[in-house]
Amino acid sequence: MFKKKKEKAKREKKSALTVLREYIESFGIALILALIIKCSVVEAYKIPSGSMEDTLLIGDFLLANKFIYGAKIPLLPVHLPAFREPKPGDIVIFKYPRNPKVNYIKRCVAVEGQTVQIINKVLYVDGERFPDLPFSKYTDQRTRSPGRDPRDNFGPYKVPKGHLFMMGDNRDNSADSRYWGSLPRELVLGKAMIIHWSWSPDPNAPIITRKDLLSVPKNIGYNILHFPTRVRWNRLLNIIR
Repeated sequence: MFKKKKEKAKREKKSALTVLREYIESFGIALILALIIKCSVVEAYKIPSGSMEDTLLIGDFLLANKFIYGAKIPLLPVHLPAFREPKPGDIVIFKYPRNPKVNYIKRCVAVEGQTVQIINKVLYVDGERFPDLPFSKYTDQRTRSPGRDPRDNFGPYKVPKGHLFMMGDNRDNSADSRYWGSLPRELVLGKAMIIHWSWSPDPNAPIITRKDLLSVPKNIGYNILHFPTRVRWNRLLNIIR
């Protein structure tokens, strides 16, 4: 009798360990799959600045297609073959050349071998005017003189091999290739795909600080109260072009 109880307890213990092991294995597989998807297929990004207005606004949350330009395999210094290379007109997420820990998003306006020139704010690529897209804008009517600032008069500049020339759609308020040079192809992360969420900034929202323990519930309460008006409903699920 005692022997049977002992064997039963042993089986139950083994069964519990088996269940625990299965949970751990399932969690591990899910974690690996999530890592692969994040690193190789799709990744979420938030727009922190106005350099791409009015195409992308501060508070837009977007998904990027990392597969199209050749995704990086997690934990290995290897990239999958690209379906195609970035081309003029693509909105691209990339590592900032001067600080690769920071991600930038700009529009590609020229690729290797093409010549970029800006004359009095007008962008030319290979001698032809680059089309201003519906949401691109200029906010400063003044034109800065050549040599003083590359914003309004730049080049001609031939994009080196293996590089891209990037510009923000908010042409007068964008730190881009006019200032920090062309973008090495290996720093490209993905192509902007879709806006999955858009949250309008509110200067009146309570700021979360360590000194004020009530700042967190105040912020949460404020955002819940103003949720319907802060969400940019008309931007949700917009395809990025």
